[in-house]
Amino acid sequence: MTIFSGRHFGSVSVAEIAAAAGAHPNQITYYFGSKDALFVHAAFLMLLRDAERLKPVGHRQRTPRAFREAMARTALALPAVPIAVQAMSITRHRPELQPLAQHDLDLLFRLAERYLTAVLERHDWVIDRPALVEARTFWSAVLGARLISESGFGGRSSDIDLAGVLTVRTR
Repeated sequence: MTIFSGRHFGSVSVAEIAAAAGAHPNQITYYFGSKDALFVHAAFLMLLRDAERLKPVGHRQRTPRAFREAMARTALALPAVPIAVQAMSITRHRPELQPLAQHDLDLLFRLAERYLTAVLERHDWVIDRPALVEARTFWSAVLGARLISESGFGGRSSDIDLAGVLTVRTR
């Protein structure tokens, strides 16, 4: 994905991607079908990898408020979030790639649900809605905050009270 850093997605060719990977261009299209599919696949793999960074941050927190704030701050700063937003934008125009994005989003939500459930049990905290809904709401807000901030809105993603989206509290 570093080949896309600082460049518009459309300006990167399959040949450049193949050269960076030490592969032939036809291997990219054979295994992924297209540059778009490769980008969507890689973007969500990066997001899933980056989401793992939240675990140690959350485990260190001793209060629900500190947990909510640390999770929000860290999630908004993940490098893969804007790339995932761009990948979702691609799937809007490439419906055949939507199942890939849906699968990876479902995986992100399920992993977040498991992590949240473990944190709640560890600290004896509670939430106001099912853990899967909490996880989906959190990640939807993260992705939406980045989309808003990158689409020309005068604010920043940190202007959104992402911590307020989480309902984690003591019993």
